[in-house]
Amino acid sequence: MKLLVTGGLGFIGSNFVRHTLAKSHKTRIVNLDIRTYAGNPENLKGMKGARRHQWIKGDIADPKVVDRAMKGVDAVVHFAAESHVDRSITDAGAFLRTNVLGTQVLLDAAKKHAVRRFVHVSTDEVYGSVATGASRENDRLLPNSPYAASKAASDLLVRSYFETHGMPVLVTRCSNNFGPYQFPEKALPVMITNWMDGEPFPLYGDGLNIRDWIHVEDHCRGIDLVLRKGKLGEIYNIGGTASLTNKQLVERVRRIMGVDASLVEHVTDRLGHDRRYAVNCSKIKRLGFKHSTTFDRALKATIEWYWDNQSWWRKLKGKTGYKSYYKKQYKGLAKR
Repeated sequence: MKLLVTGGLGFIGSNFVRHTLAKSHKTRIVNLDIRTYAGNPENLKGMKGARRHQWIKGDIADPKVVDRAMKGVDAVVHFAAESHVDRSITDAGAFLRTNVLGTQVLLDAAKKHAVRRFVHVSTDEVYGSVATGASRENDRLLPNSPYAASKAASDLLVRSYFETHGMPVLVTRCSNNFGPYQFPEKALPVMITNWMDGEPFPLYGDGLNIRDWIHVEDHCRGIDLVLRKGKLGEIYNIGGTASLTNKQLVERVRRIMGVDASLVEHVTDRLGHDRRYAVNCSKIKRLGFKHSTTFDRALKATIEWYWDNQSWWRKLKGKTGYKSYYKKQYKGLAKR
């Protein structure tokens, strides 16, 4: 199989590339990634099956680049997206261009080249905040951030190509991912790496927002399952094994790392901060999906990975762009 993976230098995308090449010796991967601040070729350094991997540096919103990458492809797994909610609040335009227009360009190219399967990787954030219960795949979409709105729009666009053109599409919606190679702007890598350096972790609001956590390897296994066995035109939730408030997450990491409570800094809440996410995963479980590890075991392994790979994240946090973003995003938000 020849597989086109978009965004394969990013956190989830690179883990999927590693997973797929290690699992199947017959799969070849074309990796289309423009290499934004969050895309890092070092994420794929030393991986198994590297000879069956080709990186094309290019923009998914560029029809010519996408057409070239799509030639001879059997299936597409579409990860490429602007994904950080905080950044979408200050610059929604970049999210619309990549997440909506980029998806449309990919769909048109996939239709032209008669790709057999197109998996669009989305998020549970499209459902919005869920007070009780768990979101099912046919629930209304009520996104509350520009990021979530852009992903909801791309989900609907993918659905429209199935209904209008009969394209062989599938959509997955995952809960919060964690694990190796996650860019240190998201909660867990910020927390872990800040505490390694004795710096505080900025906790938004009262810390009672609830998230469901899935290890990135389990997420990749779920996507692979949908790619192989999912019913065309369908959506599949891929949830985790731990539903925690942000305060509970902080306490678990703090205990493992032996960090003093003084290194938790309460800051002003994020605009439009959804209170709770939860997804019902019975549909993908009917395909045979099972989690491979517990949350606590995966969390400890993740912390160990950041301890053992300090050169990877220190390069990223040492860049001027990261420092200026972090300062702008969190400094001055501390509650007095």
